[in-house]
Amino acid sequence: MTSSDPRTAAFADLEAFLGRVFINAESEAYEVFLAMDLSFSQARTLFTLAQTDGPLAIGDIAKLVSLSVAAAGRNVDQLVKLGLVERTECDQDRRVKIVALTDKGVELARAHLDAKRDSVRHMLDRLDLDQCERLSEALAPLLALTKEDLYDQH
Repeated sequence: MTSSDPRTAAFADLEAFLGRVFINAESEAYEVFLAMDLSFSQARTLFTLAQTDGPLAIGDIAKLVSLSVAAAGRNVDQLVKLGLVERTECDQDRRVKIVALTDKGVELARAHLDAKRDSVRHMLDRLDLDQCERLSEALAPLLALTKEDLYDQH
């Protein structure tokens, strides 16, 4: 592939854009995580719970964040101590532990997401309306992809 390849150019542009968004938004979040003594793995656990429709079993969390069940359990233990999640027994199988965000956990995850959104909004404020419309049109094919499409390797 050459540098004139449209996919290579699109990837480079998207990578640069996302890098700017993450750098701008993440600095505040990392300070909060450090102050709370959260590891990256614990933060991933927290955000995974924030992006689901409800509580998850520790085994499901482990799969979603690519950890062993034991490591996911240790992450949950720390998050419980910090008051960010609560752990209960499954009604159908008491051996299964179910984890849900507390109000404090929801607040932390929401603040992190809001920081990212604000970063993107500030970037978009620098564009005129025509540029915003063209950007929406350009992103439409990516947004139309399903999760299965993203992992289909043709």
